[in-house]
Amino acid sequence: MKRYLVLGDGQVIEGTALGASGVSVGEVVFNTGMTGYQEILTDPSYSGQIVTLTYPLIGNYGINEDDFESDRIQASGLIVKEACDEPSNWRSTKSVDKLLNERNIVGIQGLDTRMLTKRIRSAGVTMGAICDSVEQGQLALDSHPGYGESDFVFSVTTSTAYKWGPSGKESVSEPDPTGRPRLVVLDCGLKFNILRRFWKAGCRPIVVPATATVDEIMSWKPDGILLSPGPGDPRRLGPVIETVKGLIGRRPIFGICLGNQLLCHAVGGETFKLKYGHRGSNHAVKDLETGKVTITSQNHGYAVDPESLNGTAAKVTQINVNDGTVEGIAIPDADAYSIQYHPEAAPGPWDSRPYFTRFVESISK
Repeated sequence: MKRYLVLGDGQVIEGTALGASGVSVGEVVFNTGMTGYQEILTDPSYSGQIVTLTYPLIGNYGINEDDFESDRIQASGLIVKEACDEPSNWRSTKSVDKLLNERNIVGIQGLDTRMLTKRIRSAGVTMGAICDSVEQGQLALDSHPGYGESDFVFSVTTSTAYKWGPSGKESVSEPDPTGRPRLVVLDCGLKFNILRRFWKAGCRPIVVPATATVDEIMSWKPDGILLSPGPGDPRRLGPVIETVKGLIGRRPIFGICLGNQLLCHAVGGETFKLKYGHRGSNHAVKDLETGKVTITSQNHGYAVDPESLNGTAAKVTQINVNDGTVEGIAIPDADAYSIQYHPEAAPGPWDSRPYFTRFVESISK
């Protein structure tokens, strides 16, 4: 069955149906990772976005029950060159098409994803609609707010606090006899693998909603605080920024991705929207103190303005090797640090996994 991708500038690209029938609307972005489509689809940072996967064959190892990064598909839609109908892997339980159908997610395949990626790189990200008719897509685009006009964090954050243990989510009333240091996680769009890595590193994650106040966070008696990744424009998160501002200096803080941008705003800095963002598993980052370069997994469309940090308590610690954008900041006097990339990967390289152990060691003293 024919299906169409209608872009915000009026361009129409024809393909064939993938997943559920209907229409999906979102900001059209691309991810260059060769693997990890299941993790990408369930990453809350993709809320409000239609993801184009640049690798031509997607779904050859299927979908399993272990690699979900949240409790639902977060992306608005999926664009691929070809979706594998008959996956082959001992963990596979279904195909990508079946997963999308089960979760009522509209996708499209059979179009030239290389052409689409080059168009986004040249013109920048744009809103788009995947639909069964061009007229349907145009109507949906006309009535849908732009990506930067929505507060996605409050739709992906947890509604209630919970603890994380060896088997996953646990009730906050669950006894905690381990004596592990407590890490309170401000959930702005959390991936499960972040919690898995911190538990393995030796701490006890306690996840709270993005709406939590300073007093509510401190009532958990945290040894450290994590500012999680998440979707959308950080400038729209005024209440969350005020919360972060109130936490600086009270406990050690570590921020990841959106957490890096929130820490920037909390000290008076600014962020800006990238032309097409950083999304993939092969982004080189340089540490300005050591000179060491690591390969990182990334997923963000906004970045810290380095000049805006002049005169603030923060300093730039890491930069992107490709375009020089800020990849990390620090407030040494407040024991607060953040990075723009994803040390938990899923998918991606493990180069930056030591951050989990280092932070847990620092809050265990």
